[in-house]
Amino acid sequence: MRAIAYTRFGGPDVLQLVELPTPKVGPDSVLVRVRAASVNPVDWMVRQGYLDPLMDVVFPVVPGWDVAGVVEQVGLDAPELAVGDEVIGYVRRDVVHGGTTAELVAAPVRTLARKPASLSWEQAAALPLAGLTAYQTLRRLGVHEGDTVLVHNAAGGVGSFAVQIARAFGARVIGTASAGRHEYVRGLGGEPVPYGDAMVAAVRALAPAGVDVVLDLAGGGVVATTPDVGTADVRLGSVADGDVAQYGGTYLWVRPDAADLAALGDLVERGLLRVELARTFPLEETAAAHELVASGHVQGKVVIRVS
Repeated sequence: MRAIAYTRFGGPDVLQLVELPTPKVGPDSVLVRVRAASVNPVDWMVRQGYLDPLMDVVFPVVPGWDVAGVVEQVGLDAPELAVGDEVIGYVRRDVVHGGTTAELVAAPVRTLARKPASLSWEQAAALPLAGLTAYQTLRRLGVHEGDTVLVHNAAGGVGSFAVQIARAFGARVIGTASAGRHEYVRGLGGEPVPYGDAMVAAVRALAPAGVDVVLDLAGGGVVATTPDVGTADVRLGSVADGDVAQYGGTYLWVRPDAADLAALGDLVERGLLRVELARTFPLEETAAAHELVASGHVQGKVVIRVS
């Protein structure tokens, strides 16, 4: 099968188009013919070796954890799916090795859900990791109807989903974004405020009593402003700042979960969640897709069209 792989840590230049054997399918897994995969910031961080202290890496590494495709083979004990099923997945294992920027990927059934019919293959591939990150963090922070939620980096890949999902939960959403993306945040259902020194005053102007929840998707020490914008019992979570516990918050890490992924698909089908694409690349240009995502100047999701 054709795949993008790398045999050492490094920049985008280590990504090569190669031929690899078809992955073996475990008893509780299925083989998915990949139609599309998406690129997330974690992909270039893994490629650079930043996650090496946390996860075992087995070279050659096929990058990518997001997938949309068709089940081609079913494992010995995987009754949840059948050949021909259209699926999406956040295919992360405990070892970094066989990813989704390939024509075929072996995926445990716990990482997969059925593809929302209303989404294109590219849109479907863009949903799992970022969508699950937003969905699971908001649930763990107990977001519910009547809450006011502040989302840092509301126009980013995860932030775009977080704004919409929090609104679907019945919350009011304020989101930090650069001035050029304020209309985009409004279109998602959020109330935009600027980054930087003016942020605290802008949030307080919209929510004089403070926000109930702060979700940090930006990093850069923004969690330190939480006491200035939150209520006395504000709930704080971050996916980007390991120091969040110093401010009474929780560091959050997304997990593969078939039920949560199905819930995201339900939000899509009910018209409560849309998927915004920034750009689509062919498999051969995966390196350029990594560069674009690493630049940090992306509105919406970057996707690889595989087949």
